[in-house]
Amino acid sequence: MLDVITTTLASYPTNLLTVLLGVLLIYWVLALFGLLDLDALDIDVDLDADPGELGQIASYVVAFGLTGVPFSVVISLVVLIAWLLCYLADRYLLFWMPGWMTLLAGTVVLIAALAAAVFVTARALRPMRGLFVEHNARGNASLVGLSCQITTLKVDERFGQANVETEGTAIAIRVRAAAPNSLVKGSVATIISYDEGSGCYEVVESPLI
Repeated sequence: MLDVITTTLASYPTNLLTVLLGVLLIYWVLALFGLLDLDALDIDVDLDADPGELGQIASYVVAFGLTGVPFSVVISLVVLIAWLLCYLADRYLLFWMPGWMTLLAGTVVLIAALAAAVFVTARALRPMRGLFVEHNARGNASLVGLSCQITTLKVDERFGQANVETEGTAIAIRVRAAAPNSLVKGSVATIISYDEGSGCYEVVESPLI
């Protein structure tokens, strides 16, 4: 049984999506331990902009209704669903075909699986969009002066995340700080400025009281 599963995972087209799934798994593990920003894979999409001004990926995201949640969640679901469909096709449909036919049929299966995965993901994300509503009523520059708790293992000029409590709600923000500093996961910092261009907050370590 294990040999059959291993063979299927190494077969085309499942092997391509297995590699992507492995990369995404590493991404989520690193994000969980605070080694990556959770929005490291995200792309900014301006829904009011001319579609010609959007990047190709961003335009597809809008066209297929995949907005409203972090792009990392979108791509993870698409790859996972497509991988499952390809695995089942490899296991029960493609295993008996000769090599050249497997390559042709596998390509068709891959395209069909990705198309189906995008459709299913778009449907599955609809009820999830409310979980990722941006808190714009109290955000951006209005958070300057508040305390926040660092959630990544370090903070420097290019990396860092923190949670800030406002009106009983914890908001995840991107933070930056001059190095060297002693900010680590769990440290309390004070927000001293907000950069509109990068969407990041500058923080300094809060003095001990």
